[in-house]
Amino acid sequence: MHLTLKKEVTKPAGLNFLQQQARFDDFAEIFNNERPHEALGMRCPAEVYRPATRIYKGLPDIDYPFHDKIIVVTNCGGICVGHKKINFSRVFAGQAVGIKEVHDDIWLVSFMDYRNSQFT
Repeated sequence: MHLTLKKEVTKPAGLNFLQQQARFDDFAEIFNNERPHEALGMRCPAEVYRPATRIYKGLPDIDYPFHDKIIVVTNCGGICVGHKKINFSRVFAGQAVGIKEVHDDIWLVSFMDYRNSQFT
């Protein structure tokens, strides 16, 4: 799908953002509603799509009772400990992580039940 999208929509690219978005929208309409797919028994994706029956409620509130502090990871993937900013991971942006000092200036970072390497 990605190669088809690239060939049909981005080469050449639209002259501006609005034209490019219109090309993406047209592609999605054709790809999902008009073009049959061999992997779907020559049906269109819209014919076989069924919405999920469960409602996504997000992650539960996360608690770290055995940690020294709970910190929310910044949008750029950092955590701040004291006056230090440590690059952690943008994957966790907006998520709460638990930190625990395991030795002088050495911290253990946990996300849910997962633990990261220690950092200084």
